[in-house]
Amino acid sequence: MKVLVSGGTGLVGRYIVEELLAEGYAVSVGGRHQPEPGLFSKPVGFVPLRLDPNENQAHAFDDAYFFIHAGFSHVPGRYRGGEGDDPATFQRLNLDGSVKLFETAQRSGIRRCLFLSSRAVYGDRAAGEVLREDTEAGPNTLYGRVKLDAEHALSALNAPGFTVASLRLTGVYGDLRPNKWTDLFANYLAGKPVPSRAGTEVHGRDVGQAIRMMLEAETSRIADGVFNVSDLLTETHEILSILQKVTGSPHALPARAPLNVVSRMDTTRIEALGWRGGGRALLEATVEGLARGLHTPSAREAQHLSRPG
Repeated sequence: MKVLVSGGTGLVGRYIVEELLAEGYAVSVGGRHQPEPGLFSKPVGFVPLRLDPNENQAHAFDDAYFFIHAGFSHVPGRYRGGEGDDPATFQRLNLDGSVKLFETAQRSGIRRCLFLSSRAVYGDRAAGEVLREDTEAGPNTLYGRVKLDAEHALSALNAPGFTVASLRLTGVYGDLRPNKWTDLFANYLAGKPVPSRAGTEVHGRDVGQAIRMMLEAETSRIADGVFNVSDLLTETHEILSILQKVTGSPHALPARAPLNVVSRMDTTRIEALGWRGGGRALLEATVEGLARGLHTPSAREAQHLSRPG
């Protein structure tokens, strides 16, 4: 069956595409630009697709059976605060544009539509609170509000023959390049100060597996549902300690960030479909793999790079 993935060349979308390709799905990537040659492990189709509520893009859904909406417009490198100095356009593209795609997918005969939402819909919570899908949402950023409003709009379209669901993702890390930790690793290896930060994470390949399982699950188990997707609670010190072990970097690690201030996400609902995250074993293997692909500065280079100015 053919799957259309909007934003399939993005940091998260690529993991979804690779998982589907590995499992034998035909995949088309929807986006503004055609994928670079060799970006994916197997051939994919491409259809021009934009987050523009004024465009009729029914052609993009030709022959597709499933639609995964992973596309999102934002200031490069930023999600929260990704509106920059233009919140109106941010909302028009990511909310109005997404709703238009949902409606077009339904009219075009798509059978199942999955939306990549975010834990940002919960907003800032009390320290140690467990976030469940029925926890009252309280986004305190435009990013979180747009994601929540898009969830609600998609839910309103759920109907026989058009099954919808949203996945609330935590921070997504992984082994593909470019990588979310590229700058963090580079700054640490150069001896520059790095912040101490704790947060919840999930591997991109585990996100891909969650998507695939929801495509293959019985309709009654996912219809009009919301699913938390999160794996482990970690912090900068732990991540960089793995990097340090592999590279032998002489630089001091940042202080440990407290973990008890972070709200964990309950994943019972997605686990009921058979999903399991890779845990710390996957985190360690991923950081070790990324570390081996880095150029580690020599002691002389490190001393030079750490000098001010």
